[in-house]
Amino acid sequence: MKQSIVHIALVVKDYDEAIDFYVGKLKFELIEDTYQAEQDKRWVVISPPGSTGVTLLLARASKPEQHDFIGNQSGGRVFLFLSTDDFWRDYNRMVADGIKFIRPPQEQDYGTVAVFEDLYGNRWDLLQLSEDHPMSIRMS
Repeated sequence: MKQSIVHIALVVKDYDEAIDFYVGKLKFELIEDTYQAEQDKRWVVISPPGSTGVTLLLARASKPEQHDFIGNQSGGRVFLFLSTDDFWRDYNRMVADGIKFIRPPQEQDYGTVAVFEDLYGNRWDLLQLSEDHPMSIRMS
């Protein structure tokens, strides 16, 4: 049996401002942006550059109860983990582009990590795994 997670839905306030942030500042790739008239919504899929794994589906909050989760999908914990092949290149570019880091870079047993917030306040790890980390070995 072979299965995989294809998309993770990220609740956003507005499609275009989310695209501006993720594509413009984080340098993600816009994979798809299709209007679905029957539901009056867009199917917006983005992915980190060079990624062949899970993508993010930008899902605009369409009900009042969904608005409460914008920026707080994980109750204040780190929600998403952005792996990189060059931590300092990406960290320095992100700082220069105005990305807000709330925890500075640290060397850990598993690699180098810093925590940043997206435009809504969701917390992300930017991390470069050590070469001997099980996920690093699995991705090579």
